Amino acid sequence: VGRGYGSVQVEVSVSGGRIVDITALAVPQNDPRSSQISQYAVPQLVQQAIAAQSANIAGISGASYTSSGFAQSLRSALTAAGIA
Repeated sequence: VGRGYGSVQVEVSVSGGRIVDITALAVPQNDPRSSQISQYAVPQLVQQAIAAQSANIAGISGASYTSSGFAQSLRSALTAAGIA
């Protein structure tokens, strides 16, 4: 998902119909600030999504575009995995 800051793409690992892991394949890193935000936000977004077992996450303050792109990519991954 591109927002002018870079793209977000995630891969989801599912076992027994549950999200067990999420790997960020692409995150905004096209400038130092975007890279810094991604390093900070993505691990928290992964934790939120695993805890919620869905793409319905609160997101991270100060990382609105990354949070939105993460959730949208996760929704697509979950749909492809037959979860959503």
